[in-house]
Amino acid sequence: MKWNKVLATEELAEGDKRTLQLAGETILLVHHKGEIFAVNNTCRHMGGSLVDGKITEEGTVVCPRHHSVFDLRTGEVIEWAPWPPVVGAVLGAVVQRTPLSTYPTKIEEGSIWVATEEGA
Repeated sequence: MKWNKVLATEELAEGDKRTLQLAGETILLVHHKGEIFAVNNTCRHMGGSLVDGKITEEGTVVCPRHHSVFDLRTGEVIEWAPWPPVVGAVLGAVVQRTPLSTYPTKIEEGSIWVATEEGA
């Protein structure tokens, strides 16, 4: 695992979110209830950006496009956008409830750090 220094802690206030490019991925950083979360910014439902999504009290992100919901801690799908089976079969991706990739985070030396796979 490789730790990457991404922001000064004051650049991501409580309740803020932002994206960054790291290890070839667009990662969504969220400061929620004193914790920093890092997940892939691309909704697994239809590929929309999650940065404009709502962060809930429970620590989930709601996709602004079709309202799929993902847990910020685990990336797991909490709710999947409903689609009729015929539409799902044609579009393919909407059928599989794929979780978001998550990345470990830490705060050290006044900075936010995000871990990626070694060599990334």
